[in-house]
Amino acid sequence: MRTMIVGGGIGGLSAALSLHAAGLDCVVVEAAGTLRPLGVGINLQPHAVRELTELGLGGPLAKLGVETSFMTFADRHGNVILALPRGRAAGYRWPQYSVHRGELQMALLAAVEERAGPVRTGVRFEDFAHDGDGVLVTLRQGGRVLRERVDVLVGADGVQSAVRARLWPSGDPLLWAGIRMWRGVVEAEPILDGATVLVGGSNLAGKFVTYHISAGNPRLINWVAEAKVAEPGTVAEADWSREGKLPEVAAHFASWKYAPADIPALLHATPRILEYPMVDRDPLPQWGEGRVTLLGDAAHPMYPIGSNGGSQAVLDARVLARCLATYDDPALALAAYEEERRPPTSALVLAHRALPIEETIKLVTERAPDGFTEIGEVLTEAELSAMAAAQRRISDADVRALNERESWSV
Repeated sequence: MRTMIVGGGIGGLSAALSLHAAGLDCVVVEAAGTLRPLGVGINLQPHAVRELTELGLGGPLAKLGVETSFMTFADRHGNVILALPRGRAAGYRWPQYSVHRGELQMALLAAVEERAGPVRTGVRFEDFAHDGDGVLVTLRQGGRVLRERVDVLVGADGVQSAVRARLWPSGDPLLWAGIRMWRGVVEAEPILDGATVLVGGSNLAGKFVTYHISAGNPRLINWVAEAKVAEPGTVAEADWSREGKLPEVAAHFASWKYAPADIPALLHATPRILEYPMVDRDPLPQWGEGRVTLLGDAAHPMYPIGSNGGSQAVLDARVLARCLATYDDPALALAAYEEERRPPTSALVLAHRALPIEETIKLVTERAPDGFTEIGEVLTEAELSAMAAAQRRISDADVRALNERESWSV
């Protein structure tokens, strides 16, 4: 059985590694002419770290990433509202890592090419057709049109997936929250303990997130700035590589007196600022048809507020490989994969869309606009507990269930 994976990102490469580990043949096609370590930071949750560790990538992850200690929420002055332990500090057997997305992709790429063969770059997906007990895929490489027959086709080609567009050609727009995001990576001194994901403020007025993605030399900090700039609606595209403008992002934080970090200095020292609209899509009633399916952001794009995009793609990849290896009929295997993965990821899309933390932080701002000494002066224990529970719903797996469940390796 031969599977074609469209997309050489984190999800597609994780799928290739998972299929190879399960003894299945696959090929990855990628539209970009060259895969390079682009992008900014990403957080990998313990449930994804477990799967990558079982694929033999535990060592590279530990070298690349910073093991996350806490996710801490603060007001616009830097006063701590809530601190939640992460990874092993929260009881998981596996850590949470903050890592550079591009470096993670390169580590996955190296493993794929060592084990399963080269990724075919400069190859763009155009169409597919079911062909008896297979799939006829139309590709374009430069000026040449290629047609190849495979047993299974997997669209892992991101939030603007061409495979998804072929499966769902209408009524599936990109939905924008009206929130603009700016991102950057910068060399800087440690913030707090050097291993905390620090979330300051609310994206309803202005939000600044920092976390370390390198503890060595240079010490790199990833930052994300968010602000609501319009009413919710739809957008035609969302390009992760779009250049952002320093004055636009800096204006949202000009009045901040933020104790943990000098935000203007971080912004001005950042060599490249990227801009992106906070978008998702409505959950689909089904991901694929027959021997064609979706994976990762192509299947369930969600707001990047729960550190779940890349992590859920890794889980998709592992379940996909397990199903394809254990069912005789590939179509039944894909149906089982979707039955297992679509409900929880659809629920996450909607939970992220609700922006569950923002209203609580807005409440803190209203009650204590000039800051506070103790959060108990501002929020009740019930309100703090509800805030913690809301964050766990969008970022955590059940600790005991993850620690004790059997391996998905085949």
